[in-house]
Amino acid sequence: MTTVGIIGAGHIGSTLARGLVDRGYDVVIANSRGPETLADLVADLGPTARAATPEEAAAAGDWAIVTVPLKALDQVPVAPLAGKIVVDTNNYYFERDGHIAALDENLTTTSQMLQEHLPTSTVVKGFNHIMSTQILTDGTPAGTPDRRALATASDSDEAVAFITALYDEFGFDTVSAGPLAESWRVERDRPAYVVRQNADELVANLAAAER
Repeated sequence: MTTVGIIGAGHIGSTLARGLVDRGYDVVIANSRGPETLADLVADLGPTARAATPEEAAAAGDWAIVTVPLKALDQVPVAPLAGKIVVDTNNYYFERDGHIAALDENLTTTSQMLQEHLPTSTVVKGFNHIMSTQILTDGTPAGTPDRRALATASDSDEAVAFITALYDEFGFDTVSAGPLAESWRVERDRPAYVVRQNADELVANLAAAER
């Protein structure tokens, strides 16, 4: 049985936890306030989910999801995620995170920041440009006409293949924006952000993005 460590239990983290449990994964989920605050969530998720500290969730997962506010990135445990694929769902909201000069000046991306923080992990962008309420409702079987597509970015072909398979489990096609340096194309205020699009439309929206 594959175990997924989820660091962050907000709307996206808790929704992905439900989707993964329903698809046969074991889930270990953590937040910044302590496992006891997740008792209701894990009770709802059932016996294949448990709450833990971020370090425990990172260590338990065969792979992990990091879905915390950008300002909390430095609190993500490093050592227990070594050698693992880490799915980054983050977006930059300066209203929440404070202004980050390197992002304001287009010198880096949120995913590159996480990769820099986790130098021994393999970061891949995922589930960052879909409303959390649509993650479990908009998916359709492979081959469905006009199937919704989601974007990714990674410096690793293996990680892109990994997220492609995961997206397919959730009912979505995949379009890669390229390396992590191109992941800004699918973030806030870009044409591909939180709109329903099929693969062809997503390709066009990624290409149309401007900094």
